[in-house]
Amino acid sequence: MHEHQLNLTINGCENKVSGDVTQPLADVIREKLGLTGTKIGCRTGECGACTVLIDGKPVVSCLVPAASAEGHDVVTIEELSQKDDFQRLVQSMLETGGVQCGFCTPGIMVTLWAWLQDRSLFGGDISSALKNNLCRCTGYQSIIAAVEQVIAEEGGTRI
Repeated sequence: MHEHQLNLTINGCENKVSGDVTQPLADVIREKLGLTGTKIGCRTGECGACTVLIDGKPVVSCLVPAASAEGHDVVTIEELSQKDDFQRLVQSMLETGGVQCGFCTPGIMVTLWAWLQDRSLFGGDISSALKNNLCRCTGYQSIIAAVEQVIAEEGGTRI
């Protein structure tokens, strides 16, 4: 084990965390910082439930060693949920049925938010953006409809 003091900026707050530098960022976020909106699903980067933003880009935090997040800005669903314009996406997800069991929802919402902020991500295609997020309940059409609704409400401009 490689014990080390980590200095992580998560949701705009500086956090000093000690532990194994190779531990997944998802574990630090959930277990050391108590931010349980970031879910743990597969631990292999396949399901996307643990998606967070690092410097504005969505990443599966189960595959990111905590030490590699030092010097970067990490944002979780807890921080995004405080934004007024993020609430429009939340409302659209509710209206279109994009939320069912809810386990995958935080990771999907983080990914959608990143895509809405920079539509060049994933080649500009929302379906491609969701390729790293596994949802077993919705079939994705209602999730895509939610994003399309947000875009339409904004007249096609960035939210």
